[in-house]
Amino acid sequence: MKSFDPRINRLDVPEEQNTEFRKDPMDQLETYEVFIQRTVEKSFQHEGIVHATDKDIAFVFAKEQYSRRGTCSGIMIIKTADVFTTAFSDAGVSIYQKIKPASDPEDEKVNYEVFHLMKRGKQHTHVGIVRATSSEDAVFQAKMILDQGKPVFNVWVVKSDNIYISDAAYRDIWDTLPEKTFREAIDYRGADKIKKFKDEQGPQ
Repeated sequence: MKSFDPRINRLDVPEEQNTEFRKDPMDQLETYEVFIQRTVEKSFQHEGIVHATDKDIAFVFAKEQYSRRGTCSGIMIIKTADVFTTAFSDAGVSIYQKIKPASDPEDEKVNYEVFHLMKRGKQHTHVGIVRATSSEDAVFQAKMILDQGKPVFNVWVVKSDNIYISDAAYRDIWDTLPEKTFREAIDYRGADKIKKFKDEQGPQ
C-alpha cells in the first residue's frame, strides 16, 4: 500500500484489505468564484473563492467571508468549473491582440458574461454580456464589442445560465449597513425563511 503517511506504509497491509484508507474520487467540495457588488452603481468584482456543497451554501459562505464587514448590494456565485479563461498577456499588451475569430455561424448563440482583468494583482470585473456560440467565440465577441483599447491582461467568460445572483427581492438581507455599524439578528429575517421552509415541507 502506498501512502503519504509512513506509519501506514510500515503496516504492510495487503491491497485488498486497505479499502478503508482509500478516498472516494469526489470527496472534495466544489469551488465557487465569488463576485461582490459594493453598491448598485458599481460592477461585480471578483473577491475570491469558497468551497461548498452547492450554490446555496456557497452564497452563505460568500456572504460571511467576503461581505460581512463591508458594504454589499449583491453577490454573484459561479462554479469554478464553469469559468473559461484566456491566457495572460505580457506587460502592456492586451490579450485581445492575440484573439482570433472562433465562430461557427451554424451554432446557436447564447449569452455569456465577460470579466476583465485590467491590472496584475487586481481582480476581475464584470464588463458586459455578449452573444456567442462558444466560450472561445465569446472572447472574440468581447474583443469586438467590449474592448476599450486599454490593455486587458486576462479575460473570463461564463454562460449567463451558469451564474447565480442574489435575488433582488431579498436585497435587504444581502445589503450590509455602512461601515462600523451593526444590524440586529432579527433584521435578517432568518426566522421568516425557516418558517417558510417548514411550511413548504408540510406535515412530517
